[in-house]
Amino acid sequence: MSRRLPAVSASLALLMAFVQPSAPLDTYPKNPAIDALNYAFRLELSDTSDAILGELTLDLRFLAAGVRVVRLDLVNAGPAHDGKGMQVSGVALNGAAVPFTHANDELLIPLPTPPAVQQRAQLVVRYSGKPATGLLIGRNKHGDRTFFSDNWPNRARHWLPTIDHPYDKATSEFIVTAPSHYQVVSNGLQIEVTDAPGALRRTHWRNSVPIAPWLFVLGVARFAMQRVDTFEGKPIETWVYPQDRDAGFADFATPTKSALAFYSDYVGPYAYERLANIQSSSVGGGMEAASAIFYHESAVTGTRSVRWRNVVIHEIAHQWFGNAVTESDWDDVWLSEGFATYFTLLYIEHAYGRDEFLRGLDDSRQTVMAFAAKNPSYTIIHQNLSRMEDVTSSHTYQKGSWVLHMLRGVVGSEAFQRGIRTYYQRHFNANATTADFRRAMEEASGRELGWFFDQWLYRPGTLEIAGRWSYDARAKQVRIALDQVQTDGSQFRMPIEVAVHHRGQATPAIHRLELNAKTNTFTIDAASEPDDVRLDPNRWVLMKSTLQRER
Repeated sequence: MSRRLPAVSASLALLMAFVQPSAPLDTYPKNPAIDALNYAFRLELSDTSDAILGELTLDLRFLAAGVRVVRLDLVNAGPAHDGKGMQVSGVALNGAAVPFTHANDELLIPLPTPPAVQQRAQLVVRYSGKPATGLLIGRNKHGDRTFFSDNWPNRARHWLPTIDHPYDKATSEFIVTAPSHYQVVSNGLQIEVTDAPGALRRTHWRNSVPIAPWLFVLGVARFAMQRVDTFEGKPIETWVYPQDRDAGFADFATPTKSALAFYSDYVGPYAYERLANIQSSSVGGGMEAASAIFYHESAVTGTRSVRWRNVVIHEIAHQWFGNAVTESDWDDVWLSEGFATYFTLLYIEHAYGRDEFLRGLDDSRQTVMAFAAKNPSYTIIHQNLSRMEDVTSSHTYQKGSWVLHMLRGVVGSEAFQRGIRTYYQRHFNANATTADFRRAMEEASGRELGWFFDQWLYRPGTLEIAGRWSYDARAKQVRIALDQVQTDGSQFRMPIEVAVHHRGQATPAIHRLELNAKTNTFTIDAASEPDDVRLDPNRWVLMKSTLQRER
């Protein structure tokens, strides 16, 4: 469903152009002149060794003149990983062998002639080795041998030659030859299963929607697979260990279809060709690989626990945020994790009621305050992130979620949804920055929001309010004083609601105050003395607060 967005005045548009904060950039060596189009991985797996034999066919396009080298990430075999890693045996460009350099976890392929703009090329890389990580080979909880990927955030390079960064999305294929007692699951749709000599089986999966490399997924194990349902003609599947068949089929029966419908209606169309929930031994919680989500093997209990139900909802939300719309830099990872966390709460409110939604907000607030107390200088948006160990924290999840909730409170729920839908439509199956999201929200609301984004995303700090109220019977006014008492050096501008309660009234009168200084005083007309005055009754603001009556 399309909606007409409100016009933005020329003066506001001009202001927006000047106040956008400079976009942070992580330290990955991007090359915007090269565009990966499709990765096709041919892999051979064995029960006699943990070594893999691989061949990548990479279709790419050159977007600018003067490109002289193609750089791919691929971890070297060597002492840094106890001898594990990959060795490249050959590289071909458009069918002809070419020289290459593989050192310092980089595969560099010089181009004999700089290509023309929009020229396409095909690289073939043949390699082998034992992955140190990225593809985890071992025993699952039942003692069965399995192969499961774990590429987050930049571990695909341990077993797949890729541009291992979210900025360059591409379609993908996995053509896997493995012993025939295994089944193989991956992104997209299965297009071939063929038995081969030597008790082997070849399985081919093709994903026709561009995704970031950390979303490439591979699971090779003994599975029980159920086609649960369809959503808009797209299959919904469950893949679990055969020993866990009954429990897994029960656990994953819901709420996948309902969540898909909710997010499609609220945000925009589901991007992928199917949705599979998959039991795995490679991830600690859930991993939102596009169209094929991994969950830790302990998620399958047969009890449909609320905790794992919420993990399922969160990973499905990622199919929209993080997967279909992907952050351009690791510095902006909140566009993935903060969004998935908040949209999990929105679905919970839709499906299970406002009380559960508010409990989720309260739990997140406690997490944010505890983390901030220990990390007072931490900002949600990183600045030139280079250590992938630091890519996420509770702030990128829970505080990021609260930022979206507060933004909804500032602009209103209708403008918030318009902005979300615009942002999603513009960057569908592509990349986005925080500045892109802000631009969509400013257009949807007709308001300049630089102050909001700056203080909550680019600066550290938490808001703490010590408030007092009294009633002036002569003036017939409620007098309210709100002091910002946080000691971390921060100061916030923020609209805050107060509820004025009078005996005999079914609902309180709600007034919106504008907090803009360390010390703030307000007056509200009231014909009679209130029974009570409460701060932020609808819980729109991330803060610690007290509001006491003065006699």
